[in-house]
Amino acid sequence: MSFHFTTTITLKMATTTTDIRGGGTIGSKDYKKPTAAALKGAIQLGIGYAVGNLTSKPDRDVLMQDFYMVESVFLPSEGSNMTPAHHFPDFRLKTYAPLAFRYFRELFGIKADDYLYSICNEPLIELSNPGASSSWFYLTSDDEFIIKTVQHKEAEFLQKLLPGYYMNLNQNPRTLLPKFYGLYCIQCSGVTIRIVVMNNVLPRALWMHYKYDLKGSTYKRCASRKERAKSSPTFKDLDFQEMFEGLYFDADTYNALMKTLQRDCRVLESFKIMDYSLLLGVHVLNKKGLERGARPDSKRLNGQRVLYSTARESIQGEGDGKVAQPVADDDTMGGIPAKHKDEKLLIFLGIIDILQSYRLIKKVEHSWKALVHDGDTVSVHRPGFYADRFLKFMGGTVFKKIHPLRGVSSKRKRCSVIAKKSASQEVLSPLKEEMTEERKSQSMESLKGTLTSSSKNPDLIPLHKSLNRTISSSSSSSSSSLETIEKDLKDHLENSDTHHASYAAVALGAAAPLPPTQSSQDSVNDVYL
Repeated sequence: MSFHFTTTITLKMATTTTDIRGGGTIGSKDYKKPTAAALKGAIQLGIGYAVGNLTSKPDRDVLMQDFYMVESVFLPSEGSNMTPAHHFPDFRLKTYAPLAFRYFRELFGIKADDYLYSICNEPLIELSNPGASSSWFYLTSDDEFIIKTVQHKEAEFLQKLLPGYYMNLNQNPRTLLPKFYGLYCIQCSGVTIRIVVMNNVLPRALWMHYKYDLKGSTYKRCASRKERAKSSPTFKDLDFQEMFEGLYFDADTYNALMKTLQRDCRVLESFKIMDYSLLLGVHVLNKKGLERGARPDSKRLNGQRVLYSTARESIQGEGDGKVAQPVADDDTMGGIPAKHKDEKLLIFLGIIDILQSYRLIKKVEHSWKALVHDGDTVSVHRPGFYADRFLKFMGGTVFKKIHPLRGVSSKRKRCSVIAKKSASQEVLSPLKEEMTEERKSQSMESLKGTLTSSSKNPDLIPLHKSLNRTISSSSSSSSSSLETIEKDLKDHLENSDTHHASYAAVALGAAAPLPPTQSSQDSVNDVYL
């Protein structure tokens, strides 16, 4: 009874020791701080054992209880009947929701052998942390996966998030949200660390000339002097506004990118998540091609193994929930083409730090910052407002749309209209002149032969050739008498009664042209057709 009591107390105190930065003292026993190499080795060995042990379990549908399942195993250095021997300190491994995460890996086409090879084949690469958190970051040698340490509250929140995360991935595997492939807890020498395995957003094969952590807020959102002094610093929102006028995409790419961001932000808002960031990497293409970084193992250059892992795949196409075949990668490493002034760029991006819920501590933080500064500019805010501000900043300041085709087509259309108008004027100008001259001559002849028969229904009567001769002779000869002119006019009116129906009545004093002939009418129709 006494032994059981002592063992229970020891395990409880060991699990409450969560200082991942150093060792601690539990009771009267001192624990030696494990080295970084020992921790990385324990991580690789623990994940290898958990995934290998899972292969013996048959495939089945994911059930609700699978999201909350936790498997625990103790791995002593001398080994046991169930665990292999190793040269690391004794440690305990906890695996959270193993069947659910196996489904997530299969959804993205990750085979168990490839997953083990990426994590366990070579030592992990430790990365620097530009953020304010105390998390550690490890990168696999093949550049596929990131292993990040998380706090107890974050691990607990992720486990509660798994059912909704499962539903979202089924509906749309193409997303900029983090892809979670595993959640583990390791207790070694009094140190407890919780780690999550995720997709890698920024490939090391390409040198990132600029890196940004963007939230859409402006309160103290600039890189510190210490961060700027690094060889590859990570800048923030105010730094981006000073260095870039915006990243320009073609219309289709811009629309696909913003649609993906809007969908992802609404998912995060539904989970009451805020304070997330957009990790943005910018690679500037030079004239010689891609500037590659040094990397010992570059399997990603030969072929892509993880589906929907690149930025370009995450925003293009419609997610149907089906597992597609891996696509051979090209030299762009899945980056999204963009422009800034005369520079051609490749953009890599993804949403990170989504394990921050709007709990009581965050509400207090927002209220405190709002007292000393504008509450709408601080990063911590309620999820709905945070999502709207995030999308507005990304869609209006960071990402912009190019409209070259619309401008060119409009200009060509205007030019073509002007050209057609000029051509039609050139065709119609001689015709107008000819018609004007004809109308002038006809008007003069009509004015000479007009007679007022009725003030109510005046008629325009064309002159006959004999009458023209009579008028001409009368105007030239003074001996012609008025009686002779009247006689000739009566003869003309009697002869022209049969022609009156073919002419339209017009007002006296109006210059009316003669009816056009068939040939002239056809020519006019041809011009306007």
